[in-house]
Amino acid sequence: MAQGHGRGDGRRAGAPRGNPSRGAASVHQRRSSPARGAAQGPAHGAAQGAVHGSAQGAVHGSAHGPNRARLREVIEPVVASAGYDVEGLSVSRAGRRYLVRLTVDHDGGVNLDAVADVSRLVSRALDDVEAGGEELFAGEYELQVSSPGVDRPLTLPRHWRRNVGRLVQVRAGEKQLTGRIVAADAEGVVLAVGDPGKTTEHQLGYDALGAGKVQLEFARAAALSDDDLEEFPVDDDDFEEDEA
Repeated sequence: MAQGHGRGDGRRAGAPRGNPSRGAASVHQRRSSPARGAAQGPAHGAAQGAVHGSAQGAVHGSAHGPNRARLREVIEPVVASAGYDVEGLSVSRAGRRYLVRLTVDHDGGVNLDAVADVSRLVSRALDDVEAGGEELFAGEYELQVSSPGVDRPLTLPRHWRRNVGRLVQVRAGEKQLTGRIVAADAEGVVLAVGDPGKTTEHQLGYDALGAGKVQLEFARAAALSDDDLEEFPVDDDDFEEDEA
């Protein structure tokens, strides 16, 4: 999966590959909340995406940060209606801006076009709420939408289902198991544990499992194409996500 920046006016520009451990990504940046009762001003270009300003450039709101529960109420239905799951939503302060990091996933994965579409939909929903008189952000905010990388812990049935075929490490009771996910359903998973050709399948319920961790298989990666390799991490950043 490649990385790019989603512009607020619906256009998309390519960018160098970023952090594949977090999957495809799109960025929407807006300068400040539209002045209540005023028309929204013209868009202004920015290094990471389109920036929208209010008619007078005024900043409104309380000294407190955005209501995270309210943000989730606005964002989750939009993501669900587009056919995706919210896997992480966090808000942090980055200088004078609020940084909203949204992680989405889907059976079969999420590519750059998908995250760009979700970015536009969520950005429009946030702007529409504020245009209606409700303030979500006191000042600038930046929305970053991405798909989860291989470093995302497997904690829900859908996480295991979407990683069938991968090698994982997980604690099962007192044992630490490393095995390949053979199957996964709503009740549990089947792990093939052991050396190739000498594996034993273990059927495990989710209530007996800790969080699974996908293992990188470098020997296997050597046989993959460049596109496949993009989902393996090459760097990391300092942001943390709240798992859904």
